[in-house]
Amino acid sequence: MRKLEISRRWFQGLWFAAILGLTGAAPPKSAIDLRLNQLQVIGSHNSYHIAPTAGILELIGGYASAKAEALDYTHPPLAEQFDRRGIRQIELDVFADPKGGLFADPFLRKKLKESGKDPGPAPNAGGVLDRPGMKILHVQDVDFLTHAPTFVEALRQVKSWSKAHPHHVPILVLVELKDESRLMLPTKPLPFDQAMLDAVDAEILSVFDRKQIITPDYVRGVSATLPEAIRTHGWPRLNAVRGRVMFALDNEGDLRNLYIKGHPALKDRLMFVTADEPTSAEAAWFKINDPIKDFDRIRQFVADGFLVRTRADADTRQSRDNDPKQRDRALSSGAQFVSTDYAEPDRRFSEYCVRLPGGVVARVNPVSGDPAWKQVDIESVRPPAGH
Repeated sequence: MRKLEISRRWFQGLWFAAILGLTGAAPPKSAIDLRLNQLQVIGSHNSYHIAPTAGILELIGGYASAKAEALDYTHPPLAEQFDRRGIRQIELDVFADPKGGLFADPFLRKKLKESGKDPGPAPNAGGVLDRPGMKILHVQDVDFLTHAPTFVEALRQVKSWSKAHPHHVPILVLVELKDESRLMLPTKPLPFDQAMLDAVDAEILSVFDRKQIITPDYVRGVSATLPEAIRTHGWPRLNAVRGRVMFALDNEGDLRNLYIKGHPALKDRLMFVTADEPTSAEAAWFKINDPIKDFDRIRQFVADGFLVRTRADADTRQSRDNDPKQRDRALSSGAQFVSTDYAEPDRRFSEYCVRLPGGVVARVNPVSGDPAWKQVDIESVRPPAGH
């Protein structure tokens, strides 16, 4: 039996050496042992976003030029982000619209049309915004162009790509629920009450089966709390959850508390949340946006087994000035999900962009992972046949 075990390990060693191009060198720890928290990937911020038309940017710029500049970026469609840019975390801004039609005729577009100027494309093509259901946009009446006008449509795009690429590392979908009214804008978003929060989960399940989602229940298992589960048996192994998605609630405070209410340790909920403390029953994933101010905190959370999402750039001016400091701190912090508006440079302004070293899709986490694998694209690694 001892000889059989040695032979098995010798065979695996040759396989690892081959995929690393390191024949003759001692193989590192097996990639099949990697867990979800031992990766790092790049995400996109406001992943659905299409820049406002020139006419609307001009209107916004007349009041606040910096705000117009901050909105002047366009991401490619989600499938292209996954394919060409290697994005594995997206962010969706979700508005409640249970009756339909609330966002069908944006105010600034109407103003342009009334003045005889080109109003740009209609966001309600085919009446899609007239139907009940969650909608996706950035700011009501102002910044409303999107690659996916509804939450369900965005989820369908993710599912379609995932089905065609079943070996992908899990995709995190960050969901920001928006209900803020804005001065001088006539459209007033609806608040997310308990029923609306339940409706968010219901729309997710209208597209994905639970078995396709890495849920809090799946991670918690038989443990009483999520921190206990992470401490005792850890996050699932990567090869057990390839091809899946997971969801996280961007909101904190009262809205997060309402999402947790009646669901201790997120029982039966679909989305992870940022807890107040790492000891909270629901603590597993954290949104920590500033990797400069909170660099040590992020590294500690990652070392303790938690998942973290941070931001490589927080506004367009920083990136357009080619300032890499926040990006570099984000990558070295160990945050598993590093979000950016610039997975590719916007060459109108600068060469700034955010990529993992070597252009890989997923790398071993610099804090929680085995450094022997730091040059490997983990998404491309396959376990030995029959493992």
